[in-house]
Amino acid sequence: MSTQPMRPGLRAALSLEYPMSLGVHDSYEEAQKAVDYLSDHEFPVQDVLIVGTDLKQLERVTGRLTQGRVIGAGALSGMWLGLFVGFMFALFDPNGLNLLSILGTVVFGAVFGAIWAYFGYRLTQGQRDFTSVSQVVAAKYEVLCEHKHVTRGRELLAQMDPMKAAAEQVRRAQEAEQARLAAEASQAPQAPPQPPPA
Repeated sequence: MSTQPMRPGLRAALSLEYPMSLGVHDSYEEAQKAVDYLSDHEFPVQDVLIVGTDLKQLERVTGRLTQGRVIGAGALSGMWLGLFVGFMFALFDPNGLNLLSILGTVVFGAVFGAIWAYFGYRLTQGQRDFTSVSQVVAAKYEVLCEHKHVTRGRELLAQMDPMKAAAEQVRRAQEAEQARLAAEASQAPQAPPQPPPA
């Protein structure tokens, strides 16, 4: 999987200096609702970031890909391109609109598209004989904000949904406890290994 380099201006717009969590939501709509609530209460939402976590790619197979379907789709695509080129030629033709030349470019586009698609399909050597649609989705959405606004943000969200705020407070306390235990475990002296009994 490849990643594209991010433009410096976009990177600055999509980052916070010292982000802290306001809450974790199961859907984007819930996270959006929380940010909208903050905005309605004059919270500085320009310092808020919604981050999708636990990303996974879903791919839905939509059908079988056969040589006939590939050639047909290539011909259809070529026809549309030929129609476009034909109309462009007709617009600038000093003799006016000539339907025969448009029809010729449509036929040429269909033949060219079918041949191009056929050879492209042959190059795959049958490694992907199906059609599909795919989407990247997040399992959770975390709402982050700058550290200087986190207390006010949490108070506002607690007013919006007190039960969710209590659950979020418990989650943060559990994470802090796990981090503390991990730090203690890494600092504890380890006993030297015992020699095997003789």
